Amino acid sequence: MKIEVLPYNYSWTREFMVIKKELEKILSDFNPHIQHIGSTSVVDLAAKPFIDILVGINAEEDLDKVIVPMMSAGFPYYEKHNVVMPYRRLFVKMKDTANELDYALLISDANQNTDVINDHKWAHIHILEYDSEHWIRHIAFRDYLRAFPDAKQEYQDLKLSLSTREWKDVMEYNGGKDDFIKKTEALAIQWYLQLNK
Repeated sequence: MKIEVLPYNYSWTREFMVIKKELEKILSDFNPHIQHIGSTSVVDLAAKPFIDILVGINAEEDLDKVIVPMMSAGFPYYEKHNVVMPYRRLFVKMKDTANELDYALLISDANQNTDVINDHKWAHIHILEYDSEHWIRHIAFRDYLRAFPDAKQEYQDLKLSLSTREWKDVMEYNGGKDDFIKKTEALAIQWYLQLNK
């Protein structure tokens, strides 16, 4: 499969704001901190056309408490990723065009309906502890790309190159970005912590 990487689109910021308002209502009991992350949050950076949203809650022990309200609001839950990332709960926001799908089936067993969900997903919702090392990692990487045009351009060139190849799945494609992300993330975290002393 080929991975679609599109030129930056200013509508991505508006789409984030729409979903943010919805999440603020659903997760109001958890005093959520909600940020737009990933490539769609960096102006002029090409990206896969899915909005990545980071939601920070104040206590890690409350992570499992967000599952019921999120699923009840129609967000499929990817429980299978908890094994690799136990500090995070991952949900998907579906596009309006997916309204005709059997949401009950998708939501009750998202792990078995990955292909269908991938065809209709709009956003990834990453919920984790606010101001934890993982929160800082995501925010630092985003802010670093916003602040350093050379790093942003290098990342874009890499993604556009990778998008021309055939991949087994998205995970394999992500593996092609791994060296760049680890290198840049380390620089970003150091820069971010120094900036926010």
